[in-house]
Amino acid sequence: MSDKTIVTLEKIVALCKRRGFVFPSAEIYSGLNGVYDFGPMGTLLKQNIKKLWLKNVKSFDEEVVLLDGSILGAPQVWTASGHVENFSDPMVDCLNCKKRFRADEFDLTKGCPFCSKKELTDVRQFKLMFETQVGAMADQTSIAYLRPETAQSIFINFKNVYSTTRVKFPFGIAQIGKAFRNEITPKQFLFRMREFEQMELEFFCKPEQTDKYFDIWVQRRKDFYISLGLTPEKIRLRPHEKDELSHYSKGCKDVEYNFPFGWKELEGIANRVDFDLSQHTKHSGKDLSVFDQETQQSFMPNVVECSVGVERLFLTLLFDAYHEDVVENETRISLKLNPKVAPITCAVLPLTKKVAESAENVYLDLKKAGYNVQYDLSGSIGKRYRRQDEVGTPVCFTFDFDSIEDQKVTARNRDTLQQERIPVDQLKNYLDNLLKE
Repeated sequence: MSDKTIVTLEKIVALCKRRGFVFPSAEIYSGLNGVYDFGPMGTLLKQNIKKLWLKNVKSFDEEVVLLDGSILGAPQVWTASGHVENFSDPMVDCLNCKKRFRADEFDLTKGCPFCSKKELTDVRQFKLMFETQVGAMADQTSIAYLRPETAQSIFINFKNVYSTTRVKFPFGIAQIGKAFRNEITPKQFLFRMREFEQMELEFFCKPEQTDKYFDIWVQRRKDFYISLGLTPEKIRLRPHEKDELSHYSKGCKDVEYNFPFGWKELEGIANRVDFDLSQHTKHSGKDLSVFDQETQQSFMPNVVECSVGVERLFLTLLFDAYHEDVVENETRISLKLNPKVAPITCAVLPLTKKVAESAENVYLDLKKAGYNVQYDLSGSIGKRYRRQDEVGTPVCFTFDFDSIEDQKVTARNRDTLQQERIPVDQLKNYLDNLLKE
């Protein structure tokens, strides 16, 4: 078994469609740029990612509660947050080839990056928020926005959450939900999209605790990615320079991953200080400060934000797990995903149709026990192994003629290709141990 892995974006895109991870949205109508649908394998992988993220942020000593905010947002929210004024990208049009692109991604002195002509419009700011109308009348009073981030619904509900849960400082509010950005040029598959899911934690603390918890959460977030199985050498922390900080941020560090197209942000951890709660207090007229019983004084909570896109982490995991080797003179593609992340935990494969009924009973027993398990009777056993390798299934259980007599199955490991006989009544223990690794 020899390694020959060279991972490219094109290989990942092809695998995603071939094995039911991701499909171009409305493909039968030529698709919609920057929007994707997730197939059966992709949906399971996304569910695992979200479950593991939530489990992680709730695993520490501080309390973390949950929120599910609305997607539609009142314009006053986005005015107060600074998005109406600041949330835009510099855009340029080429008058020759009619291409539109971000001005900050290319050297404009060399002309258009697509046709090389120097027939470019002036740089202008392109608003990234999707604007819509609410109600029957389409005028200035009916404007609303699809949220470009999930954080603001947490800030505007801060007092509601604090008063109803009676949590103690410091504490976090976590949310997983859809966000929308009208990107000028969506690119690199799932890396930059117009519709995506965010996993965000807003961690509220007293002003004097902010720097401490910023450093703590930076390390926690890096550790999380290593726990998912990402290659440690491909992860780094990069502090933002002063000229690239967001308008709301005192400091920010990105967890970056070394993609085939370079080091790029995977997650941002920001010290938002009291910007958001102060802004919403100012614009709404509602006081969002908190009274401290110990000091008998009010204070405006500070915030450390941890924000990562589900789809971007999805793509990162695929890049990191993609593996090619040569087995029996044939190229084998496998996803060496952590078993906790893999969409399918195990597959049950009857060797022939003659043992299919008994094998299906094993499959149904594991399915009822709550495991993501797949039953496959189509094609040769070798082809079925290859299909499972490509979706990252860590172990296949083959039910053969001996299984009826000895009540054992052959467990075949995805990464080592080693095989061992396991009693059927020990399969659940086997899988539980596999998921603990």
